[in-house]
Amino acid sequence: MSPQTLIFFGRSGCGKGTQAELLVKYFHRQDKENRVVYIETGKKFRDFMQEASYTARLTKKIMDAGGLLPEFLPIWIWTDHMIKNLSGHEHLILDGLSRRPHEAPILDSALRFYERKKPLVIHIDVSREWSKERLLARGRTDDNKRDIDERLAWYDTNVMPTIGYFRSNPFYKVADINGEQSIEKVHEDILRRLK
Repeated sequence: MSPQTLIFFGRSGCGKGTQAELLVKYFHRQDKENRVVYIETGKKFRDFMQEASYTARLTKKIMDAGGLLPEFLPIWIWTDHMIKNLSGHEHLILDGLSRRPHEAPILDSALRFYERKKPLVIHIDVSREWSKERLLARGRTDDNKRDIDERLAWYDTNVMPTIGYFRSNPFYKVADINGEQSIEKVHEDILRRLK
């Protein structure tokens, strides 16, 4: 199997992380020759904030307050991981990268530099209402109605134009996947879009 590059986008609660993990397992089963590199920036930041550095403390302060990190930090998180882990012989699964429109060309430049072939953007499409219901049902402390509304509005303002950037770029294919289905059906729909 040729190395795949998959970039996940979708509203909060749409199941991006679940689907990315299912793909990691799928590639491990189906392809013994190529490794899988999975970059999930949210997890990387949670791990980073446990460190004792000044930058980690400032990052934690912003994240705990629900603020938005300056662009250089998420870009550093994923570029550092790529530099240390890519060899050219791996499936690359990306979740939570370059969510703002002006960050998309940076991801594009990295994927071209690493000679990734035909990246596939997987847009797990769910409505705002569906996302809001899912987030409220899971009952996390940061999932109150006001915070959820702010996150969903931020997604519409920032992430949707970023998806548009990839959609208009012939280097990428974009797969719009109905996320309001069972986990298994979403996974099947994603597998059908792999090359």
